[in-house]
Amino acid sequence: MRYICLIYNSADTDGTLTPDETDDLIKAHFAFDEELRREGILIHSDALEMPDKATVLRVRNSALSATDGPYVETKEHLAGFYVIEAPDIAKAKEVAGRIPSARFGAVELRPVRTLTLPD
Repeated sequence: MRYICLIYNSADTDGTLTPDETDDLIKAHFAFDEELRREGILIHSDALEMPDKATVLRVRNSALSATDGPYVETKEHLAGFYVIEAPDIAKAKEVAGRIPSARFGAVELRPVRTLTLPD
């Protein structure tokens, strides 16, 4: 089953790591990615730009509107994600708990829902 691991960073601590701590965290993510590839678990992972680079799109009454971020006040922001393949939720939790950024923020683990076209 596929799972998405959403990495959230706290607005209070984001950007407070020293350059060496940031380098160590990035290296830890690259090593973790490679480990998951070897295990056949990793489908995809990426870091995201800061919220001020985001654009929120909405369509209402056939009209598209765009709002540049950040658009809501929040204590945490989505900083990155992993899409993994795991046999069950227990394994997915074990993998998500090893994500290096979990030491500084939070990881939301959610099963991916497979949609099919109705007959």
